[in-house]
Amino acid sequence: MTAFKGAKRRLAIIASVLLGAAGTSVAAEKPNILVIWGDDIGQSNISAYTFGLMGYKTPNIDRIAKEGMMFTDYYGEQSCTAGRSTFITGQSVLRTGLSKVGLPGADLGLQAEDVTIAELLKPHGYATGQFGKNHLGDKDEHLPTAHGFDEFFGNLYHLNAEEEPENIDYPKDPEFRKKFGPRGVIKSYADGKIEDTGPLTRKRMETVDEETLEAAIQFMEKSVKAKKAFLCVVERYPNALQNPRET
Repeated sequence: MTAFKGAKRRLAIIASVLLGAAGTSVAAEKPNILVIWGDDIGQSNISAYTFGLMGYKTPNIDRIAKEGMMFTDYYGEQSCTAGRSTFITGQSVLRTGLSKVGLPGADLGLQAEDVTIAELLKPHGYATGQFGKNHLGDKDEHLPTAHGFDEFFGNLYHLNAEEEPENIDYPKDPEFRKKFGPRGVIKSYADGKIEDTGPLTRKRMETVDEETLEAAIQFMEKSVKAKKAFLCVVERYPNALQNPRET
């Protein structure tokens, strides 16, 4: 078995588990799959895992764990790119090389041979959307919409990379900025349409989660209206929450 076929088989098993997560009572229906991904959040930050013994109280997240499926083991590096790539492909970074991505415009990113969970769900009739921080490469061929997602709206880097052009010592040369500067918040579709909605400035960082969350809600509502099961991956910045009731 080649490495490619082996990886595809492992991810197919993961997809099968997710497809069966709704239980036998609704086996005839395809379950909707909502993934809420948070940066810089530890297991003890969610009370579903600590049973209230330490950390925070997250009643809404706990309800999802109680009514859905809670996973207790995840074998992936706890960093932005590595965690995302391991989940989306079902592969170790030792296979994909995606433990990190380089400077804007670098060739390192999600490759065509690394099959994603979205690509495996599409043949089952799923609508697929990803919203928030991607961090799996910033070239067009690295975007989620080149790897099985119908639509994507979000940014491509960690925040300090986004805000570098605002630093006083950042080069002012337009050619430098064009070649090495970060792309803005991207809206893209599987048909190849790509729109740069503008830079993720320090000011925009205060509300970008609301932008991507609204896009995710619209995607889910559209899918429900079309009577299509959906995979919706929402990647937020939980430490930026201003209202504890949002958890």
